[in-house]
Amino acid sequence: MFTNVTISLLEGFFGTLKLFSLTLLFSLPLGLIISFGSMNKSSIVRLPIRFIIWIIRGTPLMLQLLIIFYGPGVFLGVNLWGSGDSGRFTAALVAFVINYACYFSEIFRGGIQSIPKGQYEAAAVLGLTKRQTFFKIVLFQVIKKIVPPISNEVITLVKDTSLARVIAFYEIIWEGERFIKSAGIIWPLFYTGVFYLVFSGLLTLLFGYIEKRLSYFK
Repeated sequence: MFTNVTISLLEGFFGTLKLFSLTLLFSLPLGLIISFGSMNKSSIVRLPIRFIIWIIRGTPLMLQLLIIFYGPGVFLGVNLWGSGDSGRFTAALVAFVINYACYFSEIFRGGIQSIPKGQYEAAAVLGLTKRQTFFKIVLFQVIKKIVPPISNEVITLVKDTSLARVIAFYEIIWEGERFIKSAGIIWPLFYTGVFYLVFSGLLTLLFGYIEKRLSYFK
């Protein structure tokens, strides 16, 4: 029984890992782009972006999942995501990417704005362009500052993937609950916690290593 449960949970964890990986792949660069928009000097660009960030950060991710999945069908009469598991995964991925991109954008913004203006002025005196200043002087300092808050969000993402089950996306918690209905046993549901703990532990070690590698920025 234990072997069968482990194999089933590994299959569910693959869905969790897929959603986690693709969310990071798309939300990190999107978050950086959004952060530039939220710092734009033009209020026409800045204010709408700040308003969207406020909405996304101020409402539950579960609500966003439901709206993104069911919204097109209810309001537009169009099944935007397609049918089956692939459609549910696509909707979940879009919701997670938008949500985490907004959170990451605030972390990026805080990191960029924490760099003293004197460094920008010194770079200008040396004749560096804005692009050169960002990539040669600012970027690595920003990365050093944002690693701890980014690591917290990434570990939170590991656990938040379980929310995708609200739209019937197949992931590890969904598989754990299946044993309650089919076999009348609850321990597989607790067993899923081991997968989350191990994965989060590995990520913690990884980010700890990254912080040490960046320790030369004092």
